[in-house]
Amino acid sequence: MKRKLTVAIGIAGMMVSIAACGGGKSGGSSTGADAKELTVWLTVDAQNNWPALVKAADDAVLKKHPGLKINHEYYGWPDKNTKLDAVLATDKAPDVVEMGNTEMLGYMVKGAFAPVDTAKFDNSAQWLDGLKSSVTYDGKAYGVPYYAGGRVANWRKDIAASVGVKTPPKTYQELTADLDKIQKKEGSGFSAWYQPTRDWYAAMSFVYDAGGSIAKQEGGQWKASLSSPESLKGLSEFKTVIDKYMHGDKTKDESDRYIVYGQGKSAMIFGAAWEGAAAADPKADKTGGKLKTSLENFVMPGPSGKNMPVFLGGSDLAIPVKSKAQALAAEWINAFTGSQGQKGLIAKGNLPNNKTDLATLKNDPATAVPATAAESNWFVPMAPGWGQVEKAQVLQTMLQDIGTGKKSVEAAAKDADAAIDKVINTK
Repeated sequence: MKRKLTVAIGIAGMMVSIAACGGGKSGGSSTGADAKELTVWLTVDAQNNWPALVKAADDAVLKKHPGLKINHEYYGWPDKNTKLDAVLATDKAPDVVEMGNTEMLGYMVKGAFAPVDTAKFDNSAQWLDGLKSSVTYDGKAYGVPYYAGGRVANWRKDIAASVGVKTPPKTYQELTADLDKIQKKEGSGFSAWYQPTRDWYAAMSFVYDAGGSIAKQEGGQWKASLSSPESLKGLSEFKTVIDKYMHGDKTKDESDRYIVYGQGKSAMIFGAAWEGAAAADPKADKTGGKLKTSLENFVMPGPSGKNMPVFLGGSDLAIPVKSKAQALAAEWINAFTGSQGQKGLIAKGNLPNNKTDLATLKNDPATAVPATAAESNWFVPMAPGWGQVEKAQVLQTMLQDIGTGKKSVEAAAKDADAAIDKVINTK
């Protein structure tokens, strides 16, 4: 699902009010069990694509609590956090709020959400690692994973076939050999692999595949680790990809990748699972309709010999600490994200929030690729200052310096580590 995921920051004024009221009790406790009203904020994704699942959750809660009034408000992704920041400074906080998984950290650090008892939620022991990380801070859970969105490789079967390749690669060596043939045939004005240089989601997949990381926690403090031998190995391989196969603008990010892909001057991308279909949409396809029948997703192989670990996007549901109906909020969340809810979300094309349901999707050709790819995943460091790292675009700057040759891999990584270390432990 297309959306921009950002960490919420700049909410200090709102948090003064939250801090004054103290920490809330765990979601699912007796706090607000006798409330007469419940307010649920979701994004327009739920309103437009699975309203029946929202109603089913309502019905399940109302069956146990006759007379309860459930209010729903829906927001677009660009507007939601501005509204949330404003309302959290008042006594009118919603009881359930949907968050992009990278938005969670800034709010958890500042104490905006109530801790939850994970034992009260279906499949919590099997939550996908990346989503579980997104709701966990300082050893406590402050939200419940809702659904996931993965990343896959996508290439043009017609161009692969033109160099004698008839099946997607299973190993990284096969992939690069195939891309070498395509690049040689198509020439320097063509990108065998269109890989935006500033796409840190893809670059960090190389880092984690090589055994590296963005930062590690040591003795209660976070320390950047992009200069470690393992991280440098991953960054070096990413640079090799940029140098060999990426012949577009090396100062761009991934925001319009599907549009560029649709222009027909590249054979492959590695991005969100929806991007291939978006490129093949008649509005984006500039190849005369070739993409509709030629595009194919496959699991991205990693240089390590294993599947490439992918950044796992998605949504979580949280209970604001100021909610006066925390227990009912937890019940509603479980009704919406539990076993029955996950079946409905899967039917709508989402990846589930847990490994048990994810495993079942591997047996269906329609979902096997994104489900398999999502099994190996990573997430950002859950450090108090991570929002500041993202806001400063430290990783994007490092990658552009590497991709354009402004700095060596080693120098760029060293500078990025220094910039990260300055803020990563700061609330």
